[in-house]
Amino acid sequence: MDIADIELRHLRYFVAVAEELHFGRAAQRLHMAQPPLSQQIRKLEEAVGHPLLLRSSRHVRLTAAGEELLKRAQQTLRKVAEDVHSTRRIGRGEVGTLTVGFIASAMLTVLPRMLSEYRNRFPEVELRLREFYTSSLLRALRDGTADIGFTRDAGAEEALHTETLLPEPYIAVVSAQHPLAQKPAIQVSDLRTEPFVLFSPEVGQNAWEKVMRLCHQGGFRPKIMQEAPHWLTIMRLVGTGLGVTIAPACVEKIADQEVRCIKLRNAKIFSHLELAYRDETLTSLEETFLTLARKTFRHAGPFSAVNGRAE
Repeated sequence: MDIADIELRHLRYFVAVAEELHFGRAAQRLHMAQPPLSQQIRKLEEAVGHPLLLRSSRHVRLTAAGEELLKRAQQTLRKVAEDVHSTRRIGRGEVGTLTVGFIASAMLTVLPRMLSEYRNRFPEVELRLREFYTSSLLRALRDGTADIGFTRDAGAEEALHTETLLPEPYIAVVSAQHPLAQKPAIQVSDLRTEPFVLFSPEVGQNAWEKVMRLCHQGGFRPKIMQEAPHWLTIMRLVGTGLGVTIAPACVEKIADQEVRCIKLRNAKIFSHLELAYRDETLTSLEETFLTLARKTFRHAGPFSAVNGRAE
């Protein structure tokens, strides 16, 4: 046998004999017969070019070459086992780097709990979290600077797969001093004469168009008096009486005493929190994350209309 023909099994055979110093016990440990084991050890010695074991009728001892090979073979087998283990963990999505983008309102759902659970379960994954608007997050997903995104009302996107995690009803938000503030529910049409504070379509075109369609169903086009990029800013401006707004139900979580959140009756349009990713290049690491995200949101249940929590 040439040295190029040495396989891992030959090293395992040799290590067993060298550790047991007994061919019979080594054969039992390897679950094989003794004659083939002896034959393989001789072939290994031929490949090395030196005796590895000194045999007598009563004893088996290692030569100097055998002692050196034992040390190196143990290291080799241990390294191979570690490499296979690491490779399996990568295959199962337990190690690596994952960049996850999210829009701010996603943090008003069960997403923070899900991210905490993921980090606890997979501490060796470097989880990089980045906040975006939906429009910029979709660009990041397409160009590969984000692996997975939590978007809002992205809809169908070329080169991306989007799936709904959480459909949320819309609510009206008015100042605490507004005449509608004490009503438990209103029609969208009750807002027809009101000035609006709303986000720009550049933040998320589909989300903006959904609010426009909702108002259209109420028989009007909203008079947008002020645009703001963040829901917290919008809520504070509404609280000063600058206008009213229509928002996904989760936004009630950041409502303070200056505003009131009101259920919209007969509103058939919903806001959708989504998962977005490049499905043609999906890795095991990404699949593991997606599985936990789907499970977490599914168990959280549907979103209640005006209470700011999943039920």
